[in-house]
Amino acid sequence: MGIIDTHAHVTYKDLVGRIDEIVTNALSHNVTKILCVCCTKEEALKAIEIANQYDIFDCAFGYHPEDVDRLEDHDLSELRSILTDPHMIALGEIGLDYHYTKENKEAQKDLFIRQIQLANELDLPILIHMRDATLDTLEILKQYPCRGIMHCFSGSLETAKICVKLGYYISFAGPLTFKNAKDAPQVCEWVPLDRIFVETDSPFLTPHPFRGKQNEPAYTHITFEKVCEIKQIDAETLMKQMEENYYTLFKKAKRNESN
Repeated sequence: MGIIDTHAHVTYKDLVGRIDEIVTNALSHNVTKILCVCCTKEEALKAIEIANQYDIFDCAFGYHPEDVDRLEDHDLSELRSILTDPHMIALGEIGLDYHYTKENKEAQKDLFIRQIQLANELDLPILIHMRDATLDTLEILKQYPCRGIMHCFSGSLETAKICVKLGYYISFAGPLTFKNAKDAPQVCEWVPLDRIFVETDSPFLTPHPFRGKQNEPAYTHITFEKVCEIKQIDAETLMKQMEENYYTLFKKAKRNESN
């Protein structure tokens, strides 16, 4: 039994050359499972290669909303094909992001919906990216039911309650540990244990006190310990519950023999 990082971009250019070190560092901090999240075909194929080498990795692949303008129909066909690999246990990260531009909102929505429909066809959960687009995201999730995780959740308590009611899990990343964290601790305190996860979003959002340095899965333990502190529960209880959540949500995931 160990800590699970449910969202790490280890095939991203800043981390892919350090896989051996990343695995060693993760295991030294009792991080025993890492969900490698990919946003391109090249990353996805590399993730499958890595997962064949290390049991610690599961994989996910989906098209990020910021990439919508470069995608063509054949990209969705390739997505479908790659997701049939046994190491691919989720579709994501997908969603809506209006932070930098709102000019392609309709294209983002269409891509989001098409990927949700694909996830349902393949019986896969989704990993949801929601940035400055709460109302539209929730509206789509209500219209197109699925199951999955609200990745790196930074919304309000009200939004969290809606997401949980819709059947989604809430995942917390490094910002939960930031000294200026506002809504996150309150949301974390409320989220039911059977709906909670932690993640790094490596190489981004490094938790305090390493903020500003490159993030990696080993740092999952910091956010995990913060959740224990906020919810006033012991590490073993939370670890056991998060592991149960993981294998309940991700039907294709296989438990490591060492767990």
